[in-house]
Amino acid sequence: MTTERPDLRAPSAPARPPRPRHALWDRRFALYFTARAVSLLGDAMMPVAAGLAVGALYGVTGAGLVLGVWTGTFVLLVLFGGVLADRFGARRMMVGADLVRVATQGVLAVAFFTGRPPFWLLLAMAALAGAAVAMFLPGVNGMVPLVARDPQRANATLKVADALAHLLGPALAGLLIAVTDAGTVYAVDAATFLVSALCLALLRLPRKAPESERRNGSSLRRDLRQGWREFRARTWMWAVILVWVVHGVLVFGPLVPLSSALIGDRLGPHAYGLTVSFLGAGTVLGGLVALRLRPARPLAAGATAMLLYTALPLSVALDAGLPALFAAHATAGAALAFWSVMWATSVQTHTPPEVLNRVTAYELAGSVSGISAGQLLAGPATALTTPHHFLLVSAGTCVAASAALLAVPAIRGLRRAPRT
Repeated sequence: MTTERPDLRAPSAPARPPRPRHALWDRRFALYFTARAVSLLGDAMMPVAAGLAVGALYGVTGAGLVLGVWTGTFVLLVLFGGVLADRFGARRMMVGADLVRVATQGVLAVAFFTGRPPFWLLLAMAALAGAAVAMFLPGVNGMVPLVARDPQRANATLKVADALAHLLGPALAGLLIAVTDAGTVYAVDAATFLVSALCLALLRLPRKAPESERRNGSSLRRDLRQGWREFRARTWMWAVILVWVVHGVLVFGPLVPLSSALIGDRLGPHAYGLTVSFLGAGTVLGGLVALRLRPARPLAAGATAMLLYTALPLSVALDAGLPALFAAHATAGAALAFWSVMWATSVQTHTPPEVLNRVTAYELAGSVSGISAGQLLAGPATALTTPHHFLLVSAGTCVAASAALLAVPAIRGLRRAPRT
């Protein structure tokens, strides 16, 4: 019979704590974050470049047509972008789209450096760039679960980068046009997309079976139908998009032209620029909050937060002073950022990976079409009522939209996926 002897050895040094299961900043996410951050900066520069550079040559109508062609091409092609991202891989489509935008912005840079670009060239490059974005954006949702083990933290971090890009991008574009030439803006814009393409090309993602093995008998029409079936099968998803279309028509679409006119006329264009900066600052805050909070019912929490967005159109409609406008814009930015993170994470974690890009394309098409319609209707609507009254309607729409989201059981009851 033996007995165990007590271990008289000196205790070993405590083991190093294991790496958190949801560590975010590994090589994959760092590359993807860099690609998105610089790409978002390029995206934020484009509207200002079109408005100032094109507007100086062809007036407001010309600038509006260029932006309209860009948006219209995107809406027409984004569904096909979702199909192609699922068929050929999101990363591959995003790299190709970035390279197309390097070419379009590079051509425009040369055109502005060498003289006055013809209007047909501006329209053609806008159409190509819009098509490239339609190929790029559907893959953004699908890439996040592949590069981050914690999608909510990843989405919140990317939202902060988005906010910073929209703070810095317009200012950088305006400064470059003021001190150099419009060609410089387009050259810098092209460089941002080149950096994005290089970072995405360096990503090494898990290998999958070849598409020919996974999707025998697949066709473009069948893929679109499957994406539609997956989108339609999720009541919480299509119900949110229906509400968001109304929100786009009555709030997001007309808000910029109406608020810029009212604030600019009353307090000056510089004051409007400051209020937009506070909107971006609020977006950073909302992204940081979303890094910490993990509500059990993310869409219910996001819809509740969106009630705070009411402050923005209401403050403009009531001709509030600058301090109140700053506070309202910051509050609205934080609310929208928090909702955006909750929505993106829900879509990514409740949709099968093999159809995620197509489903994303359907929700993008619905959301952007509402905003486009609102932008087009803003001018005619002011012929029927004053901008102040229209923005009061917008404020009421914010309250009604949040109430509608919370009233739908499928939205209100959607729970956070265990892996997030």
